[in-house]
Amino acid sequence: MRILILGGDGYLGWATAMYFSQRGHTVGVVDNFLRRQMHAERGTDSLTPIHSLHARVDAWREVTGRAIEMFVGDIQDWFFISKVIADFKPEAIVHYGEIPSAPYSMIDVHHAVRVHENNVNGTLNVLWAMHQFAPDSHLIKLGTMGEYGTPNVDIPEGYFEVEYRGRKDVLPFPKQAGSFYHLTKVHDSNNIMFACKIWGLRATDLNQGVVYGIETEESNLDDRLLTRFDYDESFGTALNRFCVQAVAGIPLTLYGKGHQTRGYLNILDTLQCVELTALHPPQPGQMRVFNQWVEHFSVLDLALHVRTAARQVGLDVKIAHYINPRVEAEEHYYNPDHNELYGLGLKPHLLDDTLVEQVIKRIIQYKDRIIQHSIIPRIYWQRGGTEDYVEIVEYEDNDQ
Repeated sequence: MRILILGGDGYLGWATAMYFSQRGHTVGVVDNFLRRQMHAERGTDSLTPIHSLHARVDAWREVTGRAIEMFVGDIQDWFFISKVIADFKPEAIVHYGEIPSAPYSMIDVHHAVRVHENNVNGTLNVLWAMHQFAPDSHLIKLGTMGEYGTPNVDIPEGYFEVEYRGRKDVLPFPKQAGSFYHLTKVHDSNNIMFACKIWGLRATDLNQGVVYGIETEESNLDDRLLTRFDYDESFGTALNRFCVQAVAGIPLTLYGKGHQTRGYLNILDTLQCVELTALHPPQPGQMRVFNQWVEHFSVLDLALHVRTAARQVGLDVKIAHYINPRVEAEEHYYNPDHNELYGLGLKPHLLDDTLVEQVIKRIIQYKDRIIQHSIIPRIYWQRGGTEDYVEIVEYEDNDQ
């Protein structure tokens, strides 16, 4: 299969490129290195020392004998992305090529607009290029479970049956995005659905939970093939941040009470999910939605799991409750479906089976690269925030 990966220099993009290449597919990657530029802007960096995309592609060829084709440019540039799609003729397009940060989108008006322009306009260009030059290709779009928010009802996979005034229909499930970034994903979903309806395109929206993990089978072949690992307040997830804080001796920064609950999955499962999706495309005109997560935890649950794992390698971990920089429900119901990918054959990896060996020990390896001032939250959804923590709490072992 000919697979084009947008955002191929990124955390998931580079891992996905190697994964498909190793399995004999023809792989091309597109990137404009915006993530690297944004880290320079914020004074942050990947914990893992990542080589340039050119160096990684060369290392991949040296180690495996396989080629990955590079296209350097911006998907907001219509002439660039339309030519790439016309020339490469992809059968599947895996779209990671967006700014993936709620905090970054909430810094100020300029960052909010930048995230919208990059994400929404870039995806529109991809849809039009598919329509004109690759109408039979399958768009595999990385969405987010954050599109749904935390409604007080079960969350289906994209669509639900509704009855109103005696009539029934199957409609997209209402979205309650929690940041300007998450709203771009909602806009993407609407645009993709419309394009499938009017042009007969085929697409799968992968509403992914929070991904963790550093290692894949391919990245373990050579350290030059490592993918990035972000832990800072802009691009790092809560779990990544907690693991780095545990190694650095910084109290884990729980936001508010820490009862916010989300879905999580290992990077190895993301690779599985994308492969299963590519191997089982939808019909023309169909936009599927898969909820892509394996386990769900509250933020406090995560902190306690990290503390337990850190103790296995001799680290003493404290847990601190910070003023929540976000505007979100502290207590909420959370029960999303995730059946479709399991039906296609997903075999999940569980957090407690992978956290020590695949995450914490790797962080210890690169602990000298930790930028401590980049971890504590400073980006607030509302004015008047404070960086002071509320209290450090000593949790008992049986609290987990």
